[in-house]
Amino acid sequence: MASLDLIIPCYNEEEVLPLFYSTIQKTVQNLVNCQVRLLFVNDGSRDGTLRLLQSYAAENEQVKYISFSRNFGKEAAMLAGMRMSSAEYVGIIDADLQHSPDLIPKMLKALIEEDYDIAAAKRVDRKGEGKVISGFSALFYKMINRISDANIEDGAQDFRIMKRKVVDAVLDMPEYNRFSKGIFSWVGFRTKWFPHENSKRAAGKTKWSFWKLLSYAVDGIINFSTVPMKVSFICGSFSSFVGIIYAAYIFVRTLIYGSDVPGYPSIICAVLVIGGFILLSLGILGEYISRIYMEVKQRPNYIIDETNILPEKHQKN
Repeated sequence: MASLDLIIPCYNEEEVLPLFYSTIQKTVQNLVNCQVRLLFVNDGSRDGTLRLLQSYAAENEQVKYISFSRNFGKEAAMLAGMRMSSAEYVGIIDADLQHSPDLIPKMLKALIEEDYDIAAAKRVDRKGEGKVISGFSALFYKMINRISDANIEDGAQDFRIMKRKVVDAVLDMPEYNRFSKGIFSWVGFRTKWFPHENSKRAAGKTKWSFWKLLSYAVDGIINFSTVPMKVSFICGSFSSFVGIIYAAYIFVRTLIYGSDVPGYPSIICAVLVIGGFILLSLGILGEYISRIYMEVKQRPNYIIDETNILPEKHQKN
């Protein structure tokens, strides 16, 4: 009999959890010859999420939960779930029902019968999403696929089921600053994509804002590409070259026509442009250095406060 661990990251999902739990239970019951565990990860929720997870675990031995000491983010929640999983197949699905559980049987079939290594969902539309966010999202996928060696499918979601060897490969990547979409693509393996229509949350409020999405995109680009540093180097080199040419022009012009006092506006423009390039380059360099700084400190990605999987509490990972 096959075994499946479904990882469900949760952050302030008290409103939607009862609906999600009843829906996923129906899906799990229809899976024949597959033993399923629901592995909830409470990412430092401030509402009643943990209380609900404890009640589900008390009535159903197939419900497992991990509760963090504080909010560490979805990347940490997914990592904790993968580390705690032990099944032959491991899936990730959000608790807001924007990821349809109806795809799970089809995904399992692709892994078991069609010999794929990963079955993943990708959005085919962006209904209910703002035009600005949609535009930036499309631009992000085009940009990162051109400047990195991680070929991320446009509209790729975290919603997926993977074979154990894929999960082991992902866990072998020990970096602190994690961008799972890039990691899932970078490790390779045969992937079958399932088109998935975008849908609204069943209940509760989204945890993503424009600035959080922008920060997430910056993390992805910096984690999987050094092109921004090369761009700053090229821009700096070009500015220096133009400056040298302009200085030579001024020198020759002064020898021929004498000193020319007017030119204050052009000097100010040059200073502002060059200064802007310097600050931009320093900012890009700072982003890479800050990530090196976090990696060198070797802090845990998360701290477990409570779980019904292992007896140890306050476990660091």
